[in-house]
Amino acid sequence: MTNRRGEDKVDFARSVERVVIGRETSDGAGVRLTRMLAQDLQRRLDPFLMLDVFGSDDPDDYLAGFPDHPHRGFETITYMIAGRMKHRDSAGHEGLLENGGVQWMIAGRGVIHSETPQQEEGVMEGFQLWLNLAATDKMCAPWYRDFPAAELPRLRTAEGGTVIVIAGESHGVRGAVTRPVTAPLYLDLHLPEGGRFAQPLPADRNAFVHVYRGRLAIAGAAVAAGRMAILANDGDGVVIEAREAARAILVAGRPLNEPIVQHGPFVMNTPQEIRQALSDYRGGRLA
Repeated sequence: MTNRRGEDKVDFARSVERVVIGRETSDGAGVRLTRMLAQDLQRRLDPFLMLDVFGSDDPDDYLAGFPDHPHRGFETITYMIAGRMKHRDSAGHEGLLENGGVQWMIAGRGVIHSETPQQEEGVMEGFQLWLNLAATDKMCAPWYRDFPAAELPRLRTAEGGTVIVIAGESHGVRGAVTRPVTAPLYLDLHLPEGGRFAQPLPADRNAFVHVYRGRLAIAGAAVAAGRMAILANDGDGVVIEAREAARAILVAGRPLNEPIVQHGPFVMNTPQEIRQALSDYRGGRLA
């Protein structure tokens, strides 16, 4: 679905609080990636727990994939810019994530899943975002859905840019997923040189922009590819301008303001709940 929309009004644009470079690391069975949002930013960017960026045309960087591993207490959103990845989990879900598609999973009370590349050459590029669950929802039933690229709602900017609305709502276009508690907004912006995009954001929403192509300006601050701008909570929205043809994801959400206790793939509210998750996993009771 593609719609043309006028620009929503932003009276006082948010400034950039800081720009994050990210940390090179590996996960799974040795997949190379950059961790842009780690535990040190979880309170600041509540309800988001992690953002991993992956992108390589070297099969050695991604071929081993992510063998069976557990999760409890949050949601994972994987957005595949390029490549093919197969998902399989202990709740009986199975799917193939391909170019431009989104995989959304609620781990809830527990799931064990694997993510296996379905290619031996070419580029694999994308993002995995972790979204926290409220304490009252952490032990909900697991849920999973694949959204092929063709099913993701889109809108066109005045200058001919494209905005893919993965979650939330933008310019009257409702995204593929909505969540009432954390109210996540997840947009993929494709802007031509000189393009401009404005998105209203309530002041209580924590938000960031990760640029993955080209160069943007946010309230006059330049943000280059490979950088993540944390937006200050000092305005009623964000105004983004493309200094050159650029692509970026804009992510925002309503903070839970609850304790965050993480132990690897488990995110709960108390150390006791983490101990229970470990016990359930070791005892075969997680999923």
